[in-house]
Amino acid sequence: MFSLPLRDNAQLRPLELWHAEEFAVHMDRAREHIRPWVGRTFVTDDLDGARATLRRYAERRAADGAGLYGIWLDGVLVGGVLFADFDASSGSCEIGCWLEPAAEGRGLVTQACRVLLDWAFGTRGMHRAEWHCRADNKRSAAVSERLGMTLEGVRRESWSYDGSRHDTQIWAVLAREWRITRPSDAVPPV
Repeated sequence: MFSLPLRDNAQLRPLELWHAEEFAVHMDRAREHIRPWVGRTFVTDDLDGARATLRRYAERRAADGAGLYGIWLDGVLVGGVLFADFDASSGSCEIGCWLEPAAEGRGLVTQACRVLLDWAFGTRGMHRAEWHCRADNKRSAAVSERLGMTLEGVRRESWSYDGSRHDTQIWAVLAREWRITRPSDAVPPV
């Protein structure tokens, strides 16, 4: 297992099946805050659901696919980042995030996403990384901008939530752009 320092006494670590109880407690604090912005299958309501989510991502990571990484602040799981999709054969991945309200505004998500992008481009040789968010999720769009991503388009009414349809923005950065614009405060790749 690895643990990388971020900032503000925060660490980035793999989020694994044995974290199910901690993940369930975290979801109790974050659930209603993140529900409008993340996929329905990610938001869990109990310990069994937490185990199922972590198991699903563990299986996908074992197949060289998606993966979850938790952000711990002062020893408490407060959110995380993920590869929502990771396709080494096509050289494309999608990253995302979630965070409970108490941990917002500290730059933790941006810093953790930089670690994922450094690894995806520098170690795995990915060509393209995407970021998908609801068009009305200003905080999420701001992270993609801080990461140097370009807004490539909008999928109209592609996100269904609470009986309404919402547009989804597609942001992306290419490996050559990341190498040129990589922020100097990014954590070095492991």
